[in-house]
Amino acid sequence: MARLPTVTPRQVIQALQRVGFEVDHQTGSHVVLRRALANTRVVVPWHNRDLGRGLTLRIIKSAGLTRDEFIALLR
Repeated sequence: MARLPTVTPRQVIQALQRVGFEVDHQTGSHVVLRRALANTRVVVPWHNRDLGRGLTLRIIKSAGLTRDEFIALLR
């Protein structure tokens, strides 16, 4: 299992969009993405710094992805 890299919110959103998530709306500094097929909602904080590995892992799990699937989407 590969170590989870630090990523920016923009990279996370782009990776989730490759899997079928679409930006639903933004509330303050948080972007809400939805995937209609699985009725899944993911919230990504929009900041000017990298997201921590723990937060990134929670986002990945709430999206229904594995760590390795997410890393493959970043490339």
